[in-house]
Amino acid sequence: MYNSIVFLVTVEIYCTCEYYQRGNLLSIAKARSDKIGQGHAYANLGNAFRSLGDFKKAIDNYKLHLEITQEVGDKAGEGRAYGNLGHAFYSLGDFKKAIDFHSLHLKFAEMVGDKAAKGGAYGNLGNAFSSLGDYEKAIDYHKLHLKIAEEVGDKAGQGIAYDNLGTAFQNGGDFQNAILYYTRSLSIAKEVGDKAGEGVSYGNLGLAFYNLGDYNKAIDYYKLDLQIAKEVEDKAREAIAYDGLGVSFESLGRLPEALEYYQSSVRSFNHVRSLLKSKDEWKIGFRDVFNNSYKALWRVLLKQDKITEALFAAEKGRAQALTDLMESQFGLQANQAESSTEAEEHEHDLSEYVSSCTVFQAVDKGKINLWVLLKAKPVHFRQKEITHGLKDTVTYFRSIIQNAYKQVGVRSEARCEDRSLDALRKYDHTEEVKFEDASSQPSIPLESLLNTLYSDIIEPVSDLVQGNELIIVPDGPLWLAPYAALVDADSKYLYDSFRIRVIPSLTSLKLISDCPKEYHSRSGSLLVGDPWVEEVKNSKGEKILDPLPFARKEVEMIGRILNVPPIVGKQATKREVLKKLASVALVHFAVHGRMETGEIALTPDPKRRSQIPRKEDYILTIADVLNVRLRARLVVLSCCHSGRGEIKDEGVVGIARAFMGAGARSVLVSLWAIDDEATLEFMRNFYHHLVEGRRASESLNLAMKSLRESEKYSDVKYWAPFVLIGDDVTLDFDQKK
Repeated sequence: MYNSIVFLVTVEIYCTCEYYQRGNLLSIAKARSDKIGQGHAYANLGNAFRSLGDFKKAIDNYKLHLEITQEVGDKAGEGRAYGNLGHAFYSLGDFKKAIDFHSLHLKFAEMVGDKAAKGGAYGNLGNAFSSLGDYEKAIDYHKLHLKIAEEVGDKAGQGIAYDNLGTAFQNGGDFQNAILYYTRSLSIAKEVGDKAGEGVSYGNLGLAFYNLGDYNKAIDYYKLDLQIAKEVEDKAREAIAYDGLGVSFESLGRLPEALEYYQSSVRSFNHVRSLLKSKDEWKIGFRDVFNNSYKALWRVLLKQDKITEALFAAEKGRAQALTDLMESQFGLQANQAESSTEAEEHEHDLSEYVSSCTVFQAVDKGKINLWVLLKAKPVHFRQKEITHGLKDTVTYFRSIIQNAYKQVGVRSEARCEDRSLDALRKYDHTEEVKFEDASSQPSIPLESLLNTLYSDIIEPVSDLVQGNELIIVPDGPLWLAPYAALVDADSKYLYDSFRIRVIPSLTSLKLISDCPKEYHSRSGSLLVGDPWVEEVKNSKGEKILDPLPFARKEVEMIGRILNVPPIVGKQATKREVLKKLASVALVHFAVHGRMETGEIALTPDPKRRSQIPRKEDYILTIADVLNVRLRARLVVLSCCHSGRGEIKDEGVVGIARAFMGAGARSVLVSLWAIDDEATLEFMRNFYHHLVEGRRASESLNLAMKSLRESEKYSDVKYWAPFVLIGDDVTLDFDQKK
């Protein structure tokens, strides 16, 4: 269930008719060359678009307002522009960016002596900190807002402060205090005629009574919230109210009604999400904030034994932003099902693309849900209760995988280069997203951890899995599981029985299969290793990235196998890589890479070598790759932890996803950094098998076996980190050796 704070704002909400009126005011201001009037019109248009859930257009208009205020020297207006941008990014779930903008709003409000604006900025900062879990700081900010609102006689501001205080107390589990403040807020909203604020207060009261177990009273309040959301045409608010009603009816055991409300909530969220257009990072954040409705929908369907409908409800919420990217690149439409009848047709449609046994995972509280799909056969379903003393199944799996990584000793004993961008991260103050600290966790033998994962996510469907190929659609932290190394009770590894690959969603597999044959290149290779990074320095002139001599050996070895000259050293410039990236079937990077963003460090442009290079001179970003329109059948990312990234409801948002979204048919990544010599041996085996015409999954499987059967590299840490994502491709090498 969603906290109503997400769409609580301190600016006026405009309905559709007022949106058109503001557009006319903008035209008039332009005709009169009235810069200040234009700025106000842009701000109001931004408010209108935000009310309608079109955050992209809202942000565009807020930025235009900001530009005008800076141009005319309107400090108060500039502060308001920052505040509006903070609201928009807050609604998208980017709370840290919201804090940055609201802090600027506070700074400008203090500069011009606007006490009311200062109070509003305090309140908005409180909302952001509350969403980040810092409830004490949130309450402090909200009390500062309330104090100022009382001093200046701002009744509406007092109401907002009361509402925000209620939310902060509710987030901290103090529901009685929350109800007290929500009731005060509701009273003021009615007094000042703030219809939107009245609706928000109803929704907040609904959530508070739900948390107290009074589901019928919660339903009454949510219905009032929904009614007002429709009146003021706040689409996102409608979705939240629908979800609150769904949760309440589900808690009463009235599943058909709960299902209807969840479906309405998902439809409303999808509508709002569609307005974000091509803003990938916004879609990811939006999906992360509003996960409950998508998960609740398939959960309620399962409770009613609607197995296939539940699968496609879960699928519909999986990797949505990535699907949008792939549709755009391939020029296709996914055509996901909406109704029960469409779900049956969609099942038949997707079954044509399931060439191998496919296991779809969905993690819920205390349960792992597993659907098994086989070509031209009915869908099978298994569910396992996770009874290990943890209600939060995501935390449970995260802990096991984290502990397994610790036991592998991903770097401590390996003779390996640091191909991550850790040094650059420290330089530019970008935070690294990691698992929780595992140092305090008990030391459990690696085989026991791998066996636990096997018994939880493979064993329940082991009797249903057929053939020698296995496709897995992971959920949450299970994206980071080393599937090849999962071991059964007889100490048999999963890769001994199956050639394994993972896919972001069933729809992504369908899109790849539907992609025109001529889209992806059939030949050509781009091998990039050990770019010249000596000139990459910090502001003090200190070198921050080291050379990668083993990465150079790696691409030179692959070049000899393929009879293709690699691009290394000073030749591996960003310009040169971008020039060749679009035309080849195979891309291999052995470089410094940042797993969270998909950025890759290349050689700075020669024209900039006399100066400290800027990031844009040598960093290959996700945007750079997306603009190229990749035609690669296979991208190999031989970078540290290239299969990892931020775990979102969208999936794992990292470098692998970036290349899939850019059009790559498949991506080979590693989950951790391994020994350099072992990497050379693995890649030698992998490419020899590819050249023989074998599929990528078979080449991967044989390379793993070769390392495991060797005397030197038989440990799991050497052969198990490699993961194939996407299609099972073959490559045509024109010049075989």
